[in-house]
Amino acid sequence: MNYLIHKAEDRGHADHGWLNAHHSFSFASWYNPEKVQFGMIRVLNDDIIAGGMGFGKHPHDNMEIITIMRKGALQHEDSMGHKEVIYTNEVQVMSAGSGVLHSEVNANKDEEVQLFQIWIFPNKKNVAPRYDKIKLDEKNYTNKFCQLISPDQNDEGSWIYQDAWFSLGKFENGKSIDYTIKKKNNGVYALIIEGSATIDGHPLNKRDALGIWSIEKLNITSQSDNMEILIMDVPMT
Repeated sequence: MNYLIHKAEDRGHADHGWLNAHHSFSFASWYNPEKVQFGMIRVLNDDIIAGGMGFGKHPHDNMEIITIMRKGALQHEDSMGHKEVIYTNEVQVMSAGSGVLHSEVNANKDEEVQLFQIWIFPNKKNVAPRYDKIKLDEKNYTNKFCQLISPDQNDEGSWIYQDAWFSLGKFENGKSIDYTIKKKNNGVYALIIEGSATIDGHPLNKRDALGIWSIEKLNITSQSDNMEILIMDVPMT
C-alpha cells in the first residue's frame, strides 16, 4: 500500500476577483513539482465564480473534463452546438477529443457559482468530441455511494474514455463503508467535500484528500454529520 495526503491549506490558490480558485494539482501560474497529477488525474480545481463572470470561449483537446456543480447555475456553450445551463447537483461530462471550443459563464448576475472541475487523461486520442450531463438525486448518495462516471456507456451515470470510476457519497456520523477498487492497478484519490472522516485510519477534514494505491479496498468512516466524499478511482499509469 502506498498513500499520500494533500491537506486543504496546501492547495494552490488564485484569487482573481471574479474567480477564487483552489488547485489540488499544478495549474496555470501555480506549479508544485510534487503535485502535477495523481495517476490519470491532471486537474482538480475547486472554483467559486462571481455573478455574471466566467471563462470565455477557449479550446481543449484530448482531455476528459468533468464539472460537478455545487451551487448556482453555469451557462455552457460549445462548438458541438450545445447551449444549456448546468445547475446545482448536476454533473457535466465532456470528452474534448480531437478538439472543442467551449465557454462556461455564471448564468446569474447576483449569485456565486461553486463547482469542482476535474481533468482526466483519456485512453483514446483524437476521438469525436462528446458532451453529456446527468442530474443527481441526494437520496441516491445518502449513506451509500452513487456512481457518477465509469468507462461503460451502459453503466450508472455518464462515461468517459478512461478506465476511471467516480463515486459520490454523503454519510451520517459514525457510518462506516468499504470501497473496493474497480480495476486492478487503479488507485483512489478521495476528496472530503464536507465534514470529516477517517480513511484506513488517516484523519481528514473538509477539502483534504487522500491518494492511495497498491490496495484492493479501503475503509471510510464518517466523523461528522453529512460528511460528503468524492472517490476518484483511476489508472495510475
